[in-house]
Amino acid sequence: MLTQAFAIQDELVSLRRNIHRCPELGFQELRTAGVVTRYLLETGVNRVSTGVGGTGVVAYIGALEGPTIAIRADMDALPITEKTALSFASENPGVMHACGHDAHTAMLLGVAKLLQRDFLDNRHAWKGNVRLLFQPSEEGFDGNGLSGATAMIADGALAGVDAVIALHVDSNHPSGICYFQDGASLASVDSFNAWIFAEGGHGAYPHLGRDPLFMLGPILNTIYAIPSRRISPLDSCILSLGQIQAGKAPNVIPDSVYLSGTVRAFDEQVRTQLWNELEAALRLSEAMGGGYRLEKLHGYPVMFNDQQINKWLRRTVLDLMGEETIDTTEFGMGAEDFSYMTQSSKGAMFMLGAALPDGVVRNHHSDTFDIDESVMPLGTAVLAETARRFVTREYAVLPDMPVS
Repeated sequence: MLTQAFAIQDELVSLRRNIHRCPELGFQELRTAGVVTRYLLETGVNRVSTGVGGTGVVAYIGALEGPTIAIRADMDALPITEKTALSFASENPGVMHACGHDAHTAMLLGVAKLLQRDFLDNRHAWKGNVRLLFQPSEEGFDGNGLSGATAMIADGALAGVDAVIALHVDSNHPSGICYFQDGASLASVDSFNAWIFAEGGHGAYPHLGRDPLFMLGPILNTIYAIPSRRISPLDSCILSLGQIQAGKAPNVIPDSVYLSGTVRAFDEQVRTQLWNELEAALRLSEAMGGGYRLEKLHGYPVMFNDQQINKWLRRTVLDLMGEETIDTTEFGMGAEDFSYMTQSSKGAMFMLGAALPDGVVRNHHSDTFDIDESVMPLGTAVLAETARRFVTREYAVLPDMPVS
């Protein structure tokens, strides 16, 4: 598959740039879905469902019976004004593909082309099906609390699926290196809004009221101590504050303080404990004559990579690209709504290093984000070949691997 993928490299780059030029926010990916659908039909993939999970597209390749492997790519962009000065920079003001979803979509279209050819040429060898999931809104939820993954699952996109795989480009790691992690690989992510209430009053007479800013001091100390003093050091987690707002004048003690932050963990029990400890910290306000309110905003769960499916992916990378392209560096505390798919079906995601070789940092979700497009045939080949080996039963039983 690697040779075939490099043969369509220019096509992959063109697709990515077309999508990058016209980014769309979550559940608004109408143009992108149109690009996807037209390309699939032109490629000969004629079993295509649109409007899945809102604006998602699902395509089917293979026999009508047998096991099914799904491959997922996300299509949405972010509310960021692009500052890359690329010739194909965003033409939609305030919206940018700043996380690589344009490349994910283009690579999955390349997978469709390669697998459709293989199915037509080797129909007798196919004992199963490939389902291609072009997902909306990975970056956020709709008004009903659905992300793109949960919306597609609710519409039956994973019904009957035996395994689901995906990749994510990584602009901060060397180009062409594939990163794998078994088990809990990306954190759960929640956020919160909190308010500390008191009486407030005149800055000249603080003794006549209750000062929520004074209460904030011990509460802050307690919050920041939670990960290191209330959670086991063996359990990775984060509780970070991003906003503190209070008051409007220098001589007026406010009657409330607003806090917001993020809560992340790799274990559901730790996730629950973080919430309990945060509430206990805020409850200190009551002992000082005030009160509090905590608003919990639950986000994505922990992403769990199935060890067996990771073995398939690593074997494919080993065979196509060599052992030197495999790394097991931990993914970190980021989050992905692909985690919902790995709850619904056994699945795994790997990271594909895509840093440009000039040494300039181009972080995800930044206005200068960009990737090395030369990795796109690599990602396309790994996904396509893993799926091909699945449907031809080469990955029905996998021997022990020489890769850690």
